[in-house]
Amino acid sequence: MLKKVLILSLTLAIVSMMIVACSDKNNVEKATAKYITIKGSDTMVHLASAWAESFMKSHPDADLSVTGGGSGTGIAALLNGTTDICIASRSIKAKEVTLAGERGLSPNEIITSRDGIAVVVNPENPISELTIEQIGKIYTGVYTKWSDLGGPDQDIVILSRESSSGTYVFFQGHVMKKKDYSPDAMLMPSTSAIIQSVTQDKWAIGYVGLGYGVQAGEKVKMLAVKNDADSPAVVPSVASVQDATYGIARPLHFYTNGVPTGVTKAFVDFVLSDAGQAIVLETGYVPVN
Repeated sequence: MLKKVLILSLTLAIVSMMIVACSDKNNVEKATAKYITIKGSDTMVHLASAWAESFMKSHPDADLSVTGGGSGTGIAALLNGTTDICIASRSIKAKEVTLAGERGLSPNEIITSRDGIAVVVNPENPISELTIEQIGKIYTGVYTKWSDLGGPDQDIVILSRESSSGTYVFFQGHVMKKKDYSPDAMLMPSTSAIIQSVTQDKWAIGYVGLGYGVQAGEKVKMLAVKNDADSPAVVPSVASVQDATYGIARPLHFYTNGVPTGVTKAFVDFVLSDAGQAIVLETGYVPVN
């Protein structure tokens, strides 16, 4: 009987030690898990998600979370220390750099890809091309009817992204020459909302990232754009952005606090690698190399 008790006690002790060891192992693994938060530009969410998904397949110990909200939201998160990587479709502003310095942060810019901004209308709209100046005058409210541009006598329904969007800021600076948006412009919460509204409203006009325009297919018509009245009309595409013949294009950025290290660096290296840049092309954006 004593022997049985000793054997039982020894067995229980061994089991207890195994449970503790497993628990300790799980705790260590949990503590060393590689989490990266990525936040910002709605233009880049689809691309960043594709990068993250591919990266996690080859790095099963990494866990990447991608969310949108706009470039301004992403930069604010970086400055607040609530994201590891900010994705931004605009450059960081001087006042944001100053604020970062006051908080002991050092924003590090990485150009990951390029994007054309497609100006889209409903496929039933007879207008097929415009100059950058004409587009700017639509968005500043100078032109209010399609007949002002050679189209039918119909009111122009202006769709724009919200002010937190990097696309909103870029479009205002590059196309509108920093003038104010028309008070009649409808601010949409996402790029997909612009696509949906253009498909439903025959007289709407909006602007979206090239990848979204390509993905929408025949649901929308991407306008050919002329740099000025004497220039050829160019349809947005990967090729026309790469050769700089399409006039409404921009770089897409990552921002990190300082030079990235560890798994964040590994992810950035992947994004800039041939495999990462192939994903850029597959998703309708323009590679940087």
